[in-house]
Amino acid sequence: MSQTQKVLELGGRKITLVGTAHVSAQSINEVTNTIMAIKPDCVAVELDEKRADSIQNGQKFSELDIVKVIREGKVFLVLANLILSSFQKRMGQNIGVKPGDEMLAAINVAAEMGIPTTMVDRPVQVTLRRAWAKNSFFGKMGLLASLLASAFSKEEVDESEIEALKQKNEMDSMMASLSEEMPVIKEVLIDERDKYLASKIWESQGNNIVAVLGAGHLSGVEAHLNKIAGGTETSDVSAISEVPNKKSATKFIGWLIPAIIIAFIAAGFVYGGRRAGTAMLSTWILWNGIPSAVLSVVALAHPLTIIVSFLAAPFTSLCPFIGVGFVSGIVQAMVCKPRVKDMENLSEDVQSIKGFYSNRILRVLLVFILSSVGSSIGTFAGGADVIRQFSEAV
Repeated sequence: MSQTQKVLELGGRKITLVGTAHVSAQSINEVTNTIMAIKPDCVAVELDEKRADSIQNGQKFSELDIVKVIREGKVFLVLANLILSSFQKRMGQNIGVKPGDEMLAAINVAAEMGIPTTMVDRPVQVTLRRAWAKNSFFGKMGLLASLLASAFSKEEVDESEIEALKQKNEMDSMMASLSEEMPVIKEVLIDERDKYLASKIWESQGNNIVAVLGAGHLSGVEAHLNKIAGGTETSDVSAISEVPNKKSATKFIGWLIPAIIIAFIAAGFVYGGRRAGTAMLSTWILWNGIPSAVLSVVALAHPLTIIVSFLAAPFTSLCPFIGVGFVSGIVQAMVCKPRVKDMENLSEDVQSIKGFYSNRILRVLLVFILSSVGSSIGTFAGGADVIRQFSEAV
């Protein structure tokens, strides 16, 4: 028995866990041979339904509607998906293996043998949105920095290093490092998914199951399966299957800051006269509009987008429901419509700064992010200046 496999006898059921590296030629062979040898009742695969369909049909980001992405508030989700996908793709380039090939092999060999398959991973959208929602502001920035660092890294990984990812000591070291540096990310990406995977594997049909999953999940999934079988843990994962709602305090602050700014400007007109009130209003407009427009220029946005960023930022900063990135991103997508080649080259272009500027889809994401950052800077600086002017006027 390979050290990347665990065979569990639980309550009269046999569950074989096969740990893989997601861009490993050896993993493809091991998965295929294991399923053919065991002939299980069911094959459980560490994919969700959408990713399984994407891997099987090869659509991925070729049908991406960037305007819809912005409207649905999924910019950071799509960006994270793109970067993670390109990172795995780059890892597998040197050995001729695409990300998820071992999962596809499991699905294909099961289909050939007439064995049902079940997708047991949590939807990636839920996982990434939970990671984002549960993080602090600095945690979010750290997550983005890590993603971008992995995207722009030119480090090449050979086959021996990829195979080493399946070794327990290597994986334990990586998990320990992640836990120390980003405990919330580790909780969502590893701990929660260990529980989710174990639950769905346990609920799979049949008494003889082969589960194909990343090697980093082996120990965690085994522990949860033992607890479920022993009755010390339920298989209910509804609590980790949804994006957590914003805390009441966060919602309150989202409304409180705009209310304070509007109150000070209104009070400026009442107690300081038209000149003082106009000066405070102008200060707010300039502090919000200029940084947002300047960072839109940094993103090489279309001139119309830059103007819209300047005009929209002072108003969107006062509305918790919509940000300037929503407006500027949609305008950029409309005036510089993405081309077919932008869709086709997404995973390659996301690996370089040049790609972000040359690819029209990535440029839209860049405009969204930078104009939003500019408006955030302007909100705090402008708010402080408005309060200063009010205190001087009265």
